[in-house]
Amino acid sequence: MDESVDEQIEDRSDWYIRTVLSAELADYTPVRGSIAIRPYGYAIWENIQADVDRELKATGHKNASFPLFIPMSFMRREAEHVEGFAPELAVVTHGGGQKLAEELVVRPTSETIIYDCYRKWIKSYRDLPVLINQWGNAVRWEMRTRPFLRGMEFLWQEGHTAHETFAEADAEARLILDIYVRFIQEVLAIPVVPGRKSEREKFAGAEITYTMESMMRDGRALQMGTSHNLGQNFGRAFDVRFLDRDGEQKFPWSTSWAVSTRLIGALVLVHGDDKGLILPPRIAPFQVVIVPIWRKDEERATVEAFVSQVEAELQAAGLRLEIDRRDTVTPGFKFNDWELRGVPVRLEIGPRDVAANQVTAARRDTREKQAIGLAGLAAELHSLLEDVQSTMAARAREFADTHTQSVSGFAELAAGLEASPGFYWINWCGDPVCEDRLMELKASIRALPMDESAAGAGGACTVCGKDGKTRALVAKAY
Repeated sequence: MDESVDEQIEDRSDWYIRTVLSAELADYTPVRGSIAIRPYGYAIWENIQADVDRELKATGHKNASFPLFIPMSFMRREAEHVEGFAPELAVVTHGGGQKLAEELVVRPTSETIIYDCYRKWIKSYRDLPVLINQWGNAVRWEMRTRPFLRGMEFLWQEGHTAHETFAEADAEARLILDIYVRFIQEVLAIPVVPGRKSEREKFAGAEITYTMESMMRDGRALQMGTSHNLGQNFGRAFDVRFLDRDGEQKFPWSTSWAVSTRLIGALVLVHGDDKGLILPPRIAPFQVVIVPIWRKDEERATVEAFVSQVEAELQAAGLRLEIDRRDTVTPGFKFNDWELRGVPVRLEIGPRDVAANQVTAARRDTREKQAIGLAGLAAELHSLLEDVQSTMAARAREFADTHTQSVSGFAELAAGLEASPGFYWINWCGDPVCEDRLMELKASIRALPMDESAAGAGGACTVCGKDGKTRALVAKAY
């Protein structure tokens, strides 16, 4: 499929909302910025959860659960943290009909409440590392909201770990980033640029924020997730001390990291077209949908018997399967409906297919059709689904690569962002003043190279002309 599909989407923001609603991923609620995630959308989230959770547990992390409400005094203990989150806090002042003695913050993130617990749990180096993750929700009082991409309430996982040394914490933060990158690229079929955030863009309270930036089909960047080396900031703020191997009391080094339901929005924006969703097979709730077709009542029994035979074979092969037996709508309506929902492969089975002992398979990504015989059908579909997955990944990679370039002058950067939004590598002197100037272009530094030692710019700062200290990835972003 070529890029012409996007030319048919005149207003991408309107297309995005229509696709999310009509594909029944989510719906609006009376609470501004808070959506109801419908079963089809939640099934995608469950598949994300299953894969990420399996990876985290395989690397020694354990799940736990912490309170949704956090005492306001906890938020104030880490000054940079509270300053960064202050505009986004939702605060509870009354409960049970009475004014609370202390205001409670509805969880924007859990570092503070978790480190109060770690103060009681961590006493010795023998208690480290602590590798804890939780699945839950968070609330941030966003002014401009959009389903999945930016909401006042969203679902996520947030990991919080404590370590003996800076090096161990940094290795942890990078390990998690690697897990995220693998998942997003191999399962969601979305290319990712990993890197570090600038001082301005890093997480409030972090020493280093590692990020993953992906390009949407409109050329804008979306931060897919982050992993933070928090240093000893929260250990100091909450007086978490442990007896080290040398017999001294020390503060642990910590990390936090998260991905959220924003990944569902990314799937829509990267892979969708004017027909709706196109879901990668590895994450799709249904990898295959079967549409039985008959015109006469006497054909129905024969078709249904054949469909049941196909169903049994595909279920035994472990494929996620749905059969559309609705008799109140036409086959054409069903085809359009499943295209809208992005199911990777549709199997059409009519009287002629039964007679030929075959099915007609239609790919969602290319819309190509082919006949597949019943003998070896499951193996053929597994192969077809893998081809869909790799084709989608390659298409997204090609788009990102062709919309990524290096520029050497500010005027060139401004013209590029205006004419063709995408990723632009620039040289940067490191001065926040130059970072401010990017805001004039409605752009920002999305990522710096992962390793500072390999971040040399090798040229003048694209913004001010002074000596460049690092390369920087600049883009307009969601």
